[in-house]
Amino acid sequence: MRYKSLILSLTMATSGAALAVDHAAHWGYEGAAGPEHWGELDANFTLCTNGKNQSPVDLTHIVDSNLPPIDFHYAPGGSDEINNGHSIQINYEGGSGITVDGHAFELKQFHFHTPSENHIGGKEYPMEAHLVHADADGNLAVIAVMFEEGADNAALSAPWSVIPSHADESVHLAAKASAEGLLPENRDYYRFNGSLTTPPCTEGVVWLVMKEPVTASHEQISRFSEIMGHPNNRPIQNLNARVVID
Repeated sequence: MRYKSLILSLTMATSGAALAVDHAAHWGYEGAAGPEHWGELDANFTLCTNGKNQSPVDLTHIVDSNLPPIDFHYAPGGSDEINNGHSIQINYEGGSGITVDGHAFELKQFHFHTPSENHIGGKEYPMEAHLVHADADGNLAVIAVMFEEGADNAALSAPWSVIPSHADESVHLAAKASAEGLLPENRDYYRFNGSLTTPPCTEGVVWLVMKEPVTASHEQISRFSEIMGHPNNRPIQNLNARVVID
């Protein structure tokens, strides 16, 4: 992946580090353009059918490896909120990121899925956030955060108050959204190697799934679901020879 094309695609991204392909075929979550047909829609999408390290997954058969903590260095920087027809995405200004095993990744955007794409021990959650990062060479790392229904999520309040209701609409946020506000207090995580969860389903993505869920109110989750008009989650993919570590 070339860094220039990656940054372009991140601007257009929709799900777990979704990359877009210039002039690619239309894809979606229903009918003939749905996930079971992605690999047939475009020659660039063949990994969606043939890949062996695809995401999302059900995190099971977990191997204890004493993972080091993720170093988060986030500042409020969510400036533009976009309804791209596949998700609600908030693009992030430069300067925020994570360090994993001494390797730095910059936060590019975050977006949402309902219901969750990944499962943990067979459990599906009503909503999932993906915080998409890229390093200087264009390699991707995604922080996944699960939502349970409960108390209002303060980090969603401002973005949800002006959420674009139609595809291809965007708004500039008066107050910068906070990615850190989406994170659970306990930052323990699972890690696995996977892919983009939308076409072209490119592999080589580092997935970092928070063990502890956060809450959002029934109204907040419903608001997102109603705006999308349909579930926007890719079905679970086979783990094959991969392991999930914690």
